[in-house]
Order: sequence, then C-alpha cells, then structure tokens
Amino acid sequence: MKKKFKLQDLDCANCAAKMEEAIKKIDGVNDATVSFMTQKLTIDAADDRFEVIMDEVEKVCAKVEPDTKILR
Repeated sequence: MKKKFKLQDLDCANCAAKMEEAIKKIDGVNDATVSFMTQKLTIDAADDRFEVIMDEVEKVCAKVEPDTKILR
C-alpha cells in the first residue's frame, strides 16, 4: 500500500533526509520518501501491518525532529 501524508513543522532539510533513511530501515517498509520542499511523506509498506508500521514511523520521526507531526 502506498500513501502520502502531510508533515507539519518540518524545519530542516537534513532532518528530512535522516527521517527518510530511518523509515526505510523499518521492517515492512518497501520504500519511503520525505520531501522537505513539499512537506510530504510518501510511504510504501505492507498492507496487513500498515497501521503498526505508521506508529513506528511516527516514533522514528519524533526522535529526529520532535516538533514534526505526521497528519494522518
């Protein structure tokens, strides 16, 4: 399943790159893109575990940039 999410308060292009790299390492994630310019997260992950994976993605993003929120 491939979905796009809006990111709120992403202030750093380097942080976006770090988030993207960390998200790609999560088990079940096929691909992920974090765009600093458009403030969007595109994620391609296993359908059956998508919500669990998204919870993990939120934790990873909070570690890199605590102020950033993923609008689901």
